[in-house]
Amino acid sequence: MDPLLLGAFVAIATIVVLFSGVSVALGLVIVSAGFLIVFDGMRSLELLPEIMFGKLNSFALLSIPMFIIMGAAIASTRAGADLYEALERWLTRVPGGLVISNLGACALFSAMSGSSPATCAAIGKMGIPEMRKRGYPDAVAAGSIAAGGTLGILIPPSVTMIVYGIATETSIGRLFLAGVIPGLLLVALFMAWSLYSTWRSGDASVLTATPYTWRQKLEILPRVLPFLLIIFGVLYAMYGGIATPSETAAVGALMCLLIAMIIYKLWSPKALWVVLRDSTRESVMILFIIGAAGVFSYMLSSLFITQSIAEWIGTLDVNRWVLMFAINIFLLIAGFFLPPVAVILMAAPILLPIILSAGFDPIWFAVILTINMEIGLISPPVGLNLYVINGIAPDIKLKTILVGSLPYVGCMVLAIILLCLFPGLATWLPDMIMGPAI
Repeated sequence: MDPLLLGAFVAIATIVVLFSGVSVALGLVIVSAGFLIVFDGMRSLELLPEIMFGKLNSFALLSIPMFIIMGAAIASTRAGADLYEALERWLTRVPGGLVISNLGACALFSAMSGSSPATCAAIGKMGIPEMRKRGYPDAVAAGSIAAGGTLGILIPPSVTMIVYGIATETSIGRLFLAGVIPGLLLVALFMAWSLYSTWRSGDASVLTATPYTWRQKLEILPRVLPFLLIIFGVLYAMYGGIATPSETAAVGALMCLLIAMIIYKLWSPKALWVVLRDSTRESVMILFIIGAAGVFSYMLSSLFITQSIAEWIGTLDVNRWVLMFAINIFLLIAGFFLPPVAVILMAAPILLPIILSAGFDPIWFAVILTINMEIGLISPPVGLNLYVINGIAPDIKLKTILVGSLPYVGCMVLAIILLCLFPGLATWLPDMIMGPAI
């Protein structure tokens, strides 16, 4: 059978299996095993355990559960609320300081936790009621938090960047650095739209807030600064040549647990067990998807589907930016239905040869891919962040949350366009700190 036609059958079968309600990892294994049995015979299954184990036999993968523990320890405390309160007290005199403090808190908390739902829950519980009380429109209050929560998969340390690095054998350190400037760009775009939307509502009073005394501003800092120091410490250790990403992740996880225990009195064995249990569950889920994606990639390569797709696209007489536009549409649609980790692991082996043959930088493309995944987090039908916000503020209709988040989708699309026009936004910082890629 023609490999391209076979690839179409694989795509249809994968969609059907995943939409049946089977978990992503198990679905990938079922599809891979089914096609291998049909076209290579039963003996091909003997290789699957070895392939899956080989995919997981990587020192770099140790950083994933460590960063997840780091985020779970932070999410189990009042760190999000304290971070929100600290920024609100210090930015209260800035016009629109409340919405700026919410988005700033989302950016910082997402950098600490790496989890979009956790960021929405932690900051939204404090920020949404306060913004509504001050007169901010419901759409701005809900939409800004939903969008701010997506920053967790772009601003380092990012689990999705680690997964992309492992899937494409790309430097994780470079990927982390590549996400910094685009992450800050998105924060700036989100803030600009929030302020404009609030100003357009016609109620100028919501752009001001009650001033705080210096004592009130300073008393909150001891609870926030240790976590911020951990972020900078992890990044310094990684880029200062002191430790590998896995080693810094382990130290960061230990420090976050200690701070949660010392500052937030997280002494209860039951509370610590919940942190470790949830971290283990999420880590196993991600690692299972990674192993299953390795099997899926082997199946595509063994049946010459990956090579045929790359060769076919290479023969197309189209501008490379038209090709990039088509890839973005594909990623956008995939992100509507699947979690970011699954999309990256499934698409990266197919897309990377195409990206390289078209002359695009794989580090730059990682940022483009990640922003597409961010859009999926606040877009139906899955749109996980939308449902998290709806759970926090059930009296705000899901339609209102969706309408409020759509302008932030536009901000992300604008960021992708800016990155296409100015690729240096993603590549300059990695090249400056780590030297040009070879």
